Amino acid sequence: MPQHPASCFLPSDDGDEFQFCSTCAFSNACRSEGYDKAALHELECLVEHIGPFEAGEYLFREGEPFNAIAAVRTGTVKAFTVDASGREQVLGFFLPGEVIGFNAIHGSRFPCNVVALDTVMLCRFSFPSMAALAARTSGLQAQLFRLLSQDIKKAALLAGDFSADERMAAFLLGFSRHYAARGYSARRFTLAMSRTDIANYLRLAAETVSRVMRRFQEDGLIKVNRREVELLDLDRLESLAQSVLRA
Repeated sequence: MPQHPASCFLPSDDGDEFQFCSTCAFSNACRSEGYDKAALHELECLVEHIGPFEAGEYLFREGEPFNAIAAVRTGTVKAFTVDASGREQVLGFFLPGEVIGFNAIHGSRFPCNVVALDTVMLCRFSFPSMAALAARTSGLQAQLFRLLSQDIKKAALLAGDFSADERMAAFLLGFSRHYAARGYSARRFTLAMSRTDIANYLRLAAETVSRVMRRFQEDGLIKVNRREVELLDLDRLESLAQSVLRA
């Protein structure tokens, strides 16, 4: 990972020296155990706040050694590979509160590139330290398993034979549910990625994504202003996406 300035529990956090920031991927598990930041610090769970990374800057590169997982604190991140012909394959996007690096555990190296799409801050967790702490902290261990399961589910989300409308509706609802779970608007948010990146991830042509989003607007499902998206009819989007989300 690039060596950006870092420290433990920066005062710019939207928490304080005792409370976790709202986007922390582990805050619920740690609170359930009765831990605050100070307690975790004493238990030598070292958290580094790293960044900022600007748009286009690499957080990890394919093949780099793995020794830490990183939770997105602010911003949006893209994971992708490039094949021998130079073609890019978008594997997914990470939003605040989501964890990067689980797919590197097995091979001990990052299997893909990870790049910032806008200004990104990360919380870096030494994976050996986190694993050791999880071994004696049941709530944290359970949260790691939940995050791993979530990562696997995201990877398999679009593997089925779904229509362009179903894929696009599920993609938008994924953002809606993510932000709602963290206390933000479920209806209005920014898509930091390009239409080309969305199309690549959804395994669609860029023209198809533009056409579907235009039709969604005409049908009163969404409103789009550049990269700002407002979901106008969640019920109809849920109906369209139900086969993909299965939840």
